[in-house]
Amino acid sequence: MNRQYKITLENGLRIVCVPQPHLHACEVSCYIGVGSRYETEKQAGISHFLEHMLFRGTAEYPNSLELEKAFEALGGGANAMTDAESTCYFSRFHPEKVAEGLALFASMLQRPLFGDIETERKIILEEAREDFNEKGELINPDSLMARLIWPDTPLAQPTIGSVETIASVDAQMLRQHHQRFYSPVNTVIAVAGRVEPEVVFLAAERSFGKWQGEAVPQQQKIETSCGERSSWVKDSASQLSVQMALPIPGRESRHALALRILQRILSGGVASRLMMQLRENLGLTYSIEANLTSLRETGALVIDFMVTPDNLVAAVREVCGVLSDLFRTRVPEEELARIVQGYRYDLDFSNDHPDEMVVRYGWGELVGFVRDIEADRTALEQLTTDALTSALAQALDPDQLRLVVVGPWRQSDRPQVEQIVRQFARPVS
Repeated sequence: MNRQYKITLENGLRIVCVPQPHLHACEVSCYIGVGSRYETEKQAGISHFLEHMLFRGTAEYPNSLELEKAFEALGGGANAMTDAESTCYFSRFHPEKVAEGLALFASMLQRPLFGDIETERKIILEEAREDFNEKGELINPDSLMARLIWPDTPLAQPTIGSVETIASVDAQMLRQHHQRFYSPVNTVIAVAGRVEPEVVFLAAERSFGKWQGEAVPQQQKIETSCGERSSWVKDSASQLSVQMALPIPGRESRHALALRILQRILSGGVASRLMMQLRENLGLTYSIEANLTSLRETGALVIDFMVTPDNLVAAVREVCGVLSDLFRTRVPEEELARIVQGYRYDLDFSNDHPDEMVVRYGWGELVGFVRDIEADRTALEQLTTDALTSALAQALDPDQLRLVVVGPWRQSDRPQVEQIVRQFARPVS
């Protein structure tokens, strides 16, 4: 079983190492505590823009080509992603090159040049346009749903920003955002794979030990305050993209494990409830997926699927039916046992994946939510059907169900679909 080791440097930087001596690679992830929830409306997208800019060159590697060649020479290829709460830079390296890999990330995080902004702006604008139709209307279901669940908050803003805000970003704004949030006390470096903790810690100290930065502003608390019940956007596609969501408590809720089990009950495989009913039994969709968005104080259970316009009404009705069954009746012992066993296997499988280890222990360290594998296993053993039923009843409010439909929907279907959503309510047990 993998074990995590952690140190904190004098400058506040945390380094987490998870040795996996049976592997032949290592994964390095650098987590920064900044994302879209820290942005004002006028700044929307700046965290994502800054993420892009760090690949445009550093003091040691003056352009993106030189930087990428340096990563490839170590067996890697740098990548990154930005979400509501964090920005992550990551790469796989050959284990013998972990020290050099850490030095590359140190160069990126501490000494970016902010050059070639206009070229990067064009790239980001092209990426952003994927979220809009030919009329300039937002068609990204995730962003549309966020507006329904968290209206008038930073979470309602697309992580990538808008065409207007992307166009307004300049070098001074980027430097200020970097100085404000890219600080050792706001960063976690996570390394997993065939590495020795002592080697990792020494290399991190050498590359990051002199990094200095300011304390980071606290997160603005965000309340779930659902607005409109549905959002409908016309788009010229052959199918409808449909998203249905229920608000859930934040990741530190006592119901967090029950919600992860719920996600697996709904779409943990072909035998899961949504897949069996909508695909295998009725043939309404090719695939349907349930996921959890878990933030510090809020979140959402999100269900995504695609259907033809002819199947929209039936599909929404069936999803509501599957969810209603979870409120009406307890999950059978056999089903819960099967789901829990699959979860246990996934915990075991994760020990072979360094990318999962850096998320579990690195991202977990950043947001203050480290879930040890053994602790997860123990919690699973203690979960009963009664406890699951009680947790779901307390964590989910069916009256808050929200719906997004994007595509060539028919006006005649909308009243019927909206009525199904309105009538979805917690049955009396």
